[in-house]
Amino acid sequence: MSRVIDLNNITVIRDNRAILNNVDWQVESDQRWVIIGPNGAGKTTLLRVAAAQIHPSSGQAVILEQQLGQVNVFELRTRIGFASSALASHIPNSETVLDVVMTASYAVTGRWKEKYEDIDERRARRVLSEWDLEDYAERAFGTLSDGERKRTQIARAVMPDPELLLLDEPVASLDIAAREQTLKIIGSYASTPLAPAMVMVTHHLEEIPAGFTHALILSQGQVFAAGEISATITSDKVSEAFGFGLIVERVDGRFRARAS
Repeated sequence: MSRVIDLNNITVIRDNRAILNNVDWQVESDQRWVIIGPNGAGKTTLLRVAAAQIHPSSGQAVILEQQLGQVNVFELRTRIGFASSALASHIPNSETVLDVVMTASYAVTGRWKEKYEDIDERRARRVLSEWDLEDYAERAFGTLSDGERKRTQIARAVMPDPELLLLDEPVASLDIAAREQTLKIIGSYASTPLAPAMVMVTHHLEEIPAGFTHALILSQGQVFAAGEISATITSDKVSEAFGFGLIVERVDGRFRARAS
């Protein structure tokens, strides 16, 4: 077991405002974390620091044992799988699903003059099968449903066999069936011993997959609570963090919340 994320007293300032303020957070290689919190709490910003997409304004951020500011982030990013809705806007609509996934090997979002080995295509097709996309390999990305697009982005993030997998709202805007299908696959993947460390951002407790082990609650850019998921996602803590009385229940490994 090794530490894949080690943030010490990090602050991120944008437009003279602290988006994150004095955040400490550590993630081990065998852990699966979910990040929740009110709108504007800094969840996506925290995930972008973990993805080596941005540097903190102060403090120390060590990702996969490499300190941001002292490492080539382009090399570091090849070891991190990152799926977000922002990525979809950079993927050409005409790109086939197979190529969307396979181009992750070169960290590009459109196939051009790269040369791929047979092993690259075999791995891409295996990953597509794991994410219930094998029948869509030759389909154009622009023709996919929202759920299929979300799963394609996750499959792309998994393709390079990352040491750290980051998912930013992977089921946002999906209908119930597409949401549950995607969460079932994420939960199954998270439960396998060979899966990398995982961190997922969500706005809704119902979207936390089974198999996740730890939770971080952010509020106003600071860590409100963090630790094992059952001790962190509680009625009292969630209610206080969101400023509204909520009853949190856990049934068959999944959470749900309702007004108290």
